[in-house]
Amino acid sequence: MDLRLKDKVALVTGGSRGIGRMTALRLADEGCDVAICARGEDGVAKAVEELRAFGGRVHDAAADVTAPGEVERFVAESAAALGGVDLLVANVGGSAGGALMESTHEDWVRTFDLNLFHAVRALRAAVPHMRARGGGSAVVVSSISGWKAGPRTQYGSAKAAEIFLSSGLAWELGKDRIRVNTVSPGSTLFPGGGWERTKTHEPERFAAFEQREFPWGRLGTVEEIADAVTFVLSPRAGWINGANIPVDGAQGRPSAF
Repeated sequence: MDLRLKDKVALVTGGSRGIGRMTALRLADEGCDVAICARGEDGVAKAVEELRAFGGRVHDAAADVTAPGEVERFVAESAAALGGVDLLVANVGGSAGGALMESTHEDWVRTFDLNLFHAVRALRAAVPHMRARGGGSAVVVSSISGWKAGPRTQYGSAKAAEIFLSSGLAWELGKDRIRVNTVSPGSTLFPGGGWERTKTHEPERFAAFEQREFPWGRLGTVEEIADAVTFVLSPRAGWINGANIPVDGAQGRPSAF
């Protein structure tokens, strides 16, 4: 299936590893010009080398999306370098602090900064460029933790807010022909990720989790998530708007504990 993405300009935050990296690669393979940002310059450089192998234009930036002005700089520089913005993937996420009584106010603020607020800033910066192109498409990468309870309530709360953000902005930006959707992965195994560390350091707990919570007896892959994100971004998904799409293999609770 031709996803009709050739020559579109796509921006991906957190594009140097995991789901973000694979999504950027999928978009490049579909013929997009791609811009990525991440905190680590080495990781960005490696991802850029992979992206350039597809033959399209690539722009990159080392950026901390929680720092004032950094997301806006990434979007502005990418639009200038690649000639506009058609697609946005707000992929950065994470959590600070522990359980309620062991976490601080600052932990909660940082968690919302990493997830919800970074997505808000990225969308606010990208929308004028999308309007100038006659429309666009954005995907916020949330999580099944947004409605399935697990440890670190600040993370699930931020992810739930991302889901609402997309549905609300789909209404608000519909007149501009800008679609906004959420893709919510389940637990995903990839090199360097948190679940790989659990598998290495707590193999018995990991194996029990895998068998207990997954009908197919395994975690998801970044390829499976990236395929869903790429399709939802594309014109082939043109009547999908304001949706939250779980990509979790019918996972139960998102916690091994």
